[in-house]
Amino acid sequence: MARIIGGVATSHIPSIGKAIARGWQQAPEWKQFFDGYKPVHAWLDEVKPDVAVVVYNDHGLNFFLDKIPTFAVGAAHEYHNTDEGWGLPVVRPFPGDPEFSWHVIESLVADEFDITMCQEMFVDHAFTVPMSLLWPGAESRPVTTIPVAVNTVQFPLPSPMRCYKLGKAIGRAIESYDRDLRVVVVATGGLSHQLDGTRAGFINKRFDLMCLEKIVCDPLALARYSARDLVRDAGAQGVELLMWFVMRGAMTGQVTEKHRSYHVPVSNTAAAVMVLENKTAFQLAPKNATTV
Repeated sequence: MARIIGGVATSHIPSIGKAIARGWQQAPEWKQFFDGYKPVHAWLDEVKPDVAVVVYNDHGLNFFLDKIPTFAVGAAHEYHNTDEGWGLPVVRPFPGDPEFSWHVIESLVADEFDITMCQEMFVDHAFTVPMSLLWPGAESRPVTTIPVAVNTVQFPLPSPMRCYKLGKAIGRAIESYDRDLRVVVVATGGLSHQLDGTRAGFINKRFDLMCLEKIVCDPLALARYSARDLVRDAGAQGVELLMWFVMRGAMTGQVTEKHRSYHVPVSNTAAAVMVLENKTAFQLAPKNATTV
């Protein structure tokens, strides 16, 4: 059966992609940020996932204001990137796993989630930048991918609790799939930031650090916030924390925080990365133990 080995949450700021493209990882203004990913690379090298379920928010590349699904799941053989206007290089397509995607989709619909099913899907910087951060310089794509897009653009937005429950359903879907796969759930976006209006440049460090604590030890406390609460405390674009709730909900076992890093890079966005390891009761049992 497929196993969820853990989750990674990471920011996806477009300027990160530009820094990667220009080789600025060791520049004084960027070094601390990129150094925060070294333990993530070590963990991924150790656990060697086969599949990444990437929970992200589309910024108008795939969906626009006239048609925005609350939740969309990709079921394509590959996912293409294209120019968004940020000056980022267009990257090679990401391989999909349609059979696995359809299993997840069917399971989510059976769990009463209304999913937009995408047999063709473009992925923007919210998907491509995190993949470059987690697997830097990879000549070949090390994992297949299943994109899960969450609306954070057009109100009404899904609530944090609804996103947490979506994660629970995704976790059940993954672990009911009859193939021996190691799956990592990646959440992208956040932390606090606002790009427009009278609060442009808003960052709430105290709220961010509280979220980093609670998402590990008490996610339900955070899930009780409303989407409007998130806008108030994290900024209009900080509502991207919704993706973190999906990732955390997908963890099905004993969750251990392996790494976290918080930093404000050359951007008006508070950035963070976190690694959570997931151990199910079966994985925690001694080798010769009988499980019931």
